[in-house]
Amino acid sequence: MTKPPADQDSSPSTALGFDEFIGIFVAFLTVGGILFWSFSRQESGWNLNGILSLDTAVPGVATNPPSPLLTPQLRPDAGDKLNDVPFSPEADLVEPPVTSSPSLEETPTPQSPVKLPPAALSLSVELDSAQESPSLPLVTPSEQKSTIPPPIAFNDVPANFWAGDFIDVLSARKIIKGFPDYTFRPNLPVSRAEFAAILQQAFNQEAKATATSFQDVPPKFWAKPAINHAISTQFLKGYPGKTFQPQQKISRSQVLVALASGLNLQPPANPTQALSIYQDAQDIPKYAVAKVAAATVNGLVVNYPDAKVLSPNQAATRAEVTAMIHQALVLTGKVEKIHNAKFQIKSSP
Repeated sequence: MTKPPADQDSSPSTALGFDEFIGIFVAFLTVGGILFWSFSRQESGWNLNGILSLDTAVPGVATNPPSPLLTPQLRPDAGDKLNDVPFSPEADLVEPPVTSSPSLEETPTPQSPVKLPPAALSLSVELDSAQESPSLPLVTPSEQKSTIPPPIAFNDVPANFWAGDFIDVLSARKIIKGFPDYTFRPNLPVSRAEFAAILQQAFNQEAKATATSFQDVPPKFWAKPAINHAISTQFLKGYPGKTFQPQQKISRSQVLVALASGLNLQPPANPTQALSIYQDAQDIPKYAVAKVAAATVNGLVVNYPDAKVLSPNQAATRAEVTAMIHQALVLTGKVEKIHNAKFQIKSSP
């Protein structure tokens, strides 16, 4: 009779091999490293909001262009975690605090834009604008146009008027003016105050003397600045008793004396001979002989209708004063000469 097999005992214990021992040791090290890393992160604290807010901006809130290093963005998969971020209307203007979150270390930092110097920026702008703008042809500047306006067309100065050319030249330069009714009134006598005003407009000589306070020139008199100019530049002088007599009509000889004095014209060696060309030379006042002779040899005298008649004591008209002022400007090189021997006599020295 065959006996049933006896119960077998448990597998006898066998000693662990070297490979099994190394595997178990590595497993324990791995588990221990994970636990150690976990406990160390709990001590430094988790910042899930900072991690989850790196890629997506807050919907519905207009923000400035994000700074590449300081402005956080939220990822689209943040979901309801947006509620964990405290909202502020000025959130896009506030820089978030820098934390030691590992997301900042793991997230690649965008390359900062290169800052160009101001000179390079201006050059690049010029190049861009040159490329965008169509090329324009070079224009050669034309000759400089005269800044002198056309003369005033006075109603009472006909085209064939003897002093018309003189009036045109001075009116275009605003040295003489007309009246509100567009008349010039060429035959109207000129007062000493009016003559001083014309001198101020025509000449810019430097002051040679101090102005005088005249008893008959009030402080608010309309021609007081012009009178002061005429006195300080020595074109005109006053009368005894500190009077100027601004309303007195100025004579033709006085006009010539004033121009010769203000321009510092030297009389000829023989004034009497220079004045002998005038039929009425004997009527020239003695104080005016040398100055009138100087004005004559320098071409300042304009007589009309008779070139040989000076009429030295006759009140000078607006047309005559204009003609003599013009000749003085020709002498100083400010205007061109009008070639008309009918109106001008120049005696040889």
